[in-house]
Amino acid sequence: MSPSTPVNDAPLPPSVVTPGGAYTLQSISVGCKVYITRPGPNGTTEERLAEILSIRDKPVNPYTYRSKSVKEEEVDKKLEEKLEFFVHWDQFNKRLDEWVSGTRILLHRDLEWPRPKAPPVKKTLNGTPKVPPGKAPPGKAPRPNNLLKAATSNAALSASPAPTPQHSQIFSISRISSSPAPPSLKRKVPHDEEEYPTEDSYEFDADADADGDMEIDGDGDLETFDLSFTDTGPDSQEPPPSSAFSKEQEIEKLRTSGSLTQSVSEIARVKNLNRLQIGKYEVETWYFSPYPKEYAHLPILYICEFCLCFFPSPFMLSRHRQRCDLLHPPGNEIYRHEDISFFEIDGKRQLGWCRNLSLLSKCFLDHKTLYYDVTPFMYYVMVIRDSAGCHIIGYFSKEKECAENYNVACILTLPHHQRHGYGKLLIEFSYELSKKEGKLGSPEKPLSDLGLLSYRAYWSEVIVELLVEWDGDISIDEVAQKTSITHADVMNTCITLQLFKHYKGQHLIVLNNSVLERHQKLRKKNRRRIHPENLRWKPPVFTRDQLRFGW
Repeated sequence: MSPSTPVNDAPLPPSVVTPGGAYTLQSISVGCKVYITRPGPNGTTEERLAEILSIRDKPVNPYTYRSKSVKEEEVDKKLEEKLEFFVHWDQFNKRLDEWVSGTRILLHRDLEWPRPKAPPVKKTLNGTPKVPPGKAPPGKAPRPNNLLKAATSNAALSASPAPTPQHSQIFSISRISSSPAPPSLKRKVPHDEEEYPTEDSYEFDADADADGDMEIDGDGDLETFDLSFTDTGPDSQEPPPSSAFSKEQEIEKLRTSGSLTQSVSEIARVKNLNRLQIGKYEVETWYFSPYPKEYAHLPILYICEFCLCFFPSPFMLSRHRQRCDLLHPPGNEIYRHEDISFFEIDGKRQLGWCRNLSLLSKCFLDHKTLYYDVTPFMYYVMVIRDSAGCHIIGYFSKEKECAENYNVACILTLPHHQRHGYGKLLIEFSYELSKKEGKLGSPEKPLSDLGLLSYRAYWSEVIVELLVEWDGDISIDEVAQKTSITHADVMNTCITLQLFKHYKGQHLIVLNNSVLERHQKLRKKNRRRIHPENLRWKPPVFTRDQLRFGW
């Protein structure tokens, strides 16, 4: 976390750097930045700067067999083999933080000491920061000298409010052609170069403004601006072009910024598990998970892939598998197509299994806060079937009674099953349940970084697919009713994709060539889809006593 800028605008003193060879391993403390070897691509090794977040003695697994005693092993070890450092790689995502051995630290490279803290801010008697004379308070712009000019400009801006499309407003689906055509034509074929994101390409700006405008020249060319639904006259000034993220910028943002929902309490928690073994897969964890203390800091935690119980050694897991007769999630199978099935599980009836699932998912979700309070939720688990049983791919949870009409509380695809289209399948299944309920649904906010991208890609694909197949005019409310996506999510997706265009006082939905080409590429992928005819489910109805939790 970067230190906050002091109120007095005094520059912070530069960090002290010790040249390589002038320090030892004992002198390294929390907050220092050192160079550490890291496995690179194609089996290579690279030297990368990392910040030390925690230091500990290398843990000893008491459940493994040893020919020597622990004391004898400690005597034989060198200091760099005894210590472990939890590091955050510079310019890398938080989920890549890991424990490294002292042998990987490069003592011949420079060491950067923590930057000194900012001087304390002087405050007045009422608790507000003391501002030096002649300076504006922090976070506030200086007051303009010409108040009359500022008031005149503000009045001019507020005189003509920009019309905003309503949910019930009818839109014409337009395709703009590159050949000259009369302005009255609504069916056109575009040639704009803008692209919309797919599962592997995301070009969204999370902070993009919802206002924007578009003009169509006489020759049919498209000039795209930040979408604002205002009439542009000859005296109006053109807004600057929109700055949409490219694929490389979005990947760089995800790689360096971490999750969009990190809280201070979660950032401060050091990852306590390195790896999990689930069935035949060995998975690296991403974040802290509150497993019991005696199982923390083990090299590998072994998890039964059917009942999700956890064990510190493979021998204990093998003994458990001889007694465990569970081969699928402990719930009702409500969907089956080919080798994919969905199970519905009540958190109140299967308390232990759902708690184990929450502990497992916390290893890969840094914004999840509930681990043991699972009774208010229904869990929908997606599995893949084979001769050995039903193996968990992912799941989403849903509140039994939600005032905000959220159709998803928490959603996760396990890392070893990611990038196979299962995330979109989970999202699509959640909306199929909403269609059965006759409600509009939206995921609970805030979403994680990967969850946000997955939902954006799904919304884009579904909405564009509906618009391509639709014949005639359509309203936002009709799109929402057909897809069970809320009006706000439909509006935000269309604005982000820049589908809304304002031309001669009329709102249009413009599908340009690149959008249509991208849609055709998605259709050729033949990804897995949910088949509603295979869903055997009725919305559960709960009494007042069943919805009374914690009593």
